[in-house]
Amino acid sequence: MAAKTRRILIGQLFHETHGFNPQRVTAEKVAVARGEHLIEKARGTGTTLGGIVGKLAQLGYEIVPTLGFVLPPSGPIEHGFYLSVRDELLHTARRERYDAIALDLHGAMCTTELTDVEGDLLTHLRAVVGPDVPIGIGLDMHAHVTGAMLREADVCIACKESPHTDFPECGARVVECLVAMLDGELNPVRVMAKVPMINLDGGFTAAAPLSEIKQRARALQAAHREVWDCSLYQVYRFADYDEEKGMAAVVLAHDSADAATRIAEELAREFWINRELFRDDYLEIDAAFDIIEREVQRRPFVLADIGDRVLAGAPGDSTAILSHALRRADRLRGVIPITDPASVLAAQAAGIGARLHMSVGGRLTPGFSPLDVDATVLHLSDGEFEITGAVFGGERSKLGRTAVVQVDGRLTLLLTSEAGLTHTPGAFSSQGIDVRAHDFVVVKSGMHFQANFAGLATPLLLSTPGLCFPAKGFFPWRNARFWPEHDIGEPLICARVFASRQELPSEKCHAVERQDLRR
Repeated sequence: MAAKTRRILIGQLFHETHGFNPQRVTAEKVAVARGEHLIEKARGTGTTLGGIVGKLAQLGYEIVPTLGFVLPPSGPIEHGFYLSVRDELLHTARRERYDAIALDLHGAMCTTELTDVEGDLLTHLRAVVGPDVPIGIGLDMHAHVTGAMLREADVCIACKESPHTDFPECGARVVECLVAMLDGELNPVRVMAKVPMINLDGGFTAAAPLSEIKQRARALQAAHREVWDCSLYQVYRFADYDEEKGMAAVVLAHDSADAATRIAEELAREFWINRELFRDDYLEIDAAFDIIEREVQRRPFVLADIGDRVLAGAPGDSTAILSHALRRADRLRGVIPITDPASVLAAQAAGIGARLHMSVGGRLTPGFSPLDVDATVLHLSDGEFEITGAVFGGERSKLGRTAVVQVDGRLTLLLTSEAGLTHTPGAFSSQGIDVRAHDFVVVKSGMHFQANFAGLATPLLLSTPGLCFPAKGFFPWRNARFWPEHDIGEPLICARVFASRQELPSEKCHAVERQDLRR
């Protein structure tokens, strides 16, 4: 008799939520894919779900789709909308038959009422499917990992690269671990060690100190056969979580927590010991323009608007870089995206070729104000496009209705109705903008754009105002306490062990001592 084909339930809820962004995400802003459309949408994309679907197809398994979406980072999700998609997913999980569940989650999604959406989803899902169905989740490296997530998911692993060019590999690994569970080769134990700190944007895996900690994690995994995965979580910084916030090491092991506990604690101590090194140096805006003017051979440049990063949850309506560019005498040619639905409407009403006086940007972020300009309308569109490059490549995205206008005969503004993703050349080429024809292009991203613009433009990171600049004292924290925002002293490292739907008691906690890891 032929063996029964395994059936795997899949789903995707991917959103990084800025807890201090005043804009809320409502149902009409979310394109939810369902059923077979979810499979087709994910196939071949640079997402964790793309890796899940690809690996399942390679194995010849039957895919049972629920629903999914990928949203640009932004303010909190309306709680009622989340409940509707959660309950729809749970309804499918009750109705269908399957052997395991594989989910693409971010790990830092919040609603207007919840700060641990993933934990809530997994708790309800586990209640529906029972204790014996394996559940695996693939997460972003900037996830806020919680006890509920680790208690309810048998497999919890992150992508390993930042920028996140390996989401598909993460998805494939989730499937491999689930298959090992079904085959009786993996009895998963999850161990987490967390330290109350955030990095200060120095989170590239190709650069120290993260590159060295990542290398150490790989060596420790290779030295212990029972260890299946070591994931390093940098935690999303701009949300006030109820559960302890901090960078974390999570180790997945077979049957035993002994080695996993030692590894997780060592990696967490490495985070803390090297905390001062997790910093990036940002250029002031005019200093960046001086480089662009002087180093002609390196043009075009791609400028990261750090404070107004849509890819970290800001509204994207800053005019700071535009204001500096207009004041300069070097007349550099550049492209600047600005979220401004009112200006898009004005440009659409005027039509292509029209000249009009506009007040652009500055309407969404508290403390910002619009900037008056005279502009010529060059292009109008619905803002639909496909992301190009390694990070989310192949995923469909949208800017809302758009207007491309020119200011001062040299500065091109990409005005968008929604805070869309611009970490990809596709956001610009889809609107008729040739990046190579300009001296610089601004992106609302601080990290992932470097992978997608590689070979096309020279990256510069700018110190700019906005909701995503990591300035101490800027946000009114109520729950979270972490370095460097708070003086927390020397923390204790207490590994948390999860197995068989429960958290096991820790034997002891360890103070961080610098001499522990000197090698």
